[in-house]
Amino acid sequence: MIKTRTLGTTGLSVSAIGIGCMGMSFAYGGAEEAESIRTLHRAVDLGVTMFDTAEVYGPYANEELLARAFRQLRGKLTIATKFGFKIGAQGQGMERVTGVDSRPQHVRAAVEGSLARLGVEKIDLLYQHRVDPAVPIEEVVGVMADLVREGKVLHLGLSEASADTLRRACAVHPIAALQSEYSLWSREVEDEVLPACRELGVGFVPYSPLGRGFLTGQLGSTEALAADDYRRGLPRFQDEALRANAALVARLEQLAAARGASAAQLALAWLLAQGEYIVPIPGVRRLANLEQNVGAAQLVLSAADVAAIGEAVPRGAVQGARYNQKEMGMVGL
Repeated sequence: MIKTRTLGTTGLSVSAIGIGCMGMSFAYGGAEEAESIRTLHRAVDLGVTMFDTAEVYGPYANEELLARAFRQLRGKLTIATKFGFKIGAQGQGMERVTGVDSRPQHVRAAVEGSLARLGVEKIDLLYQHRVDPAVPIEEVVGVMADLVREGKVLHLGLSEASADTLRRACAVHPIAALQSEYSLWSREVEDEVLPACRELGVGFVPYSPLGRGFLTGQLGSTEALAADDYRRGLPRFQDEALRANAALVARLEQLAAARGASAAQLALAWLLAQGEYIVPIPGVRRLANLEQNVGAAQLVLSAADVAAIGEAVPRGAVQGARYNQKEMGMVGL
């Protein structure tokens, strides 16, 4: 079974590795629901207790999927969900996202929607998905704290917020977790965000800890991706950048092979070694990938191992931005 870790100062205990459920309904091409549910159930069998979703995944379909998968396990798992995007009625996937909205009335409406779709009375961990520049974070966390007092939410989180925003949020109500992209090929949070989390006693939840699948070594080109796969539009996955980045993954694979592990396992173990307050949530749809990812929690890395892995994929070596220009404008606020 996987060891547990505690997020924040309010006692939120979860498995050291969680599951990002977005790809089961959103962004990476279609997935069979039966396979997704088998994977989710196997994750529980393996000791995973934290599952991450959001209203925008689908939109809405991912929360409904988790409700169907975990109908018999309500109250025994930690389900994290998120609000904060404007979701239009037209289009597919990200086409329906028209901006951000964290006005108090929208927060409340979003939470009521998530409660209904998840089929629960309380949301275990509620994140603001993206900071809304038009609404002070104090006001946003204020209404989130009201929802805690009303018994509709247990723990609060932010996503892709800056260290300054996190400090301001913590002055209003304890923040259990900050979720942002973090992996061997996205390390910007090491500058200010991770030190702020340690200072404030906030857990950190890295999403895309395997570089949207690239750090597994199984994605040498975009040819095998579905036509509507979100990664096709990301700068880091364009042909020239992809070829340059493949050399970094090859180094990671060499290190992993010497340790009897996969590149994915080594990348996750490296993240876990960055601090006990860190709980990565790799996205997964297939059983084989799930079991491999969970196995990373058993890898014990020495300080020399951690340094060697970091040197194999050094900061600044990855080619291409992690998001397009519009989405980059929504992070680090």
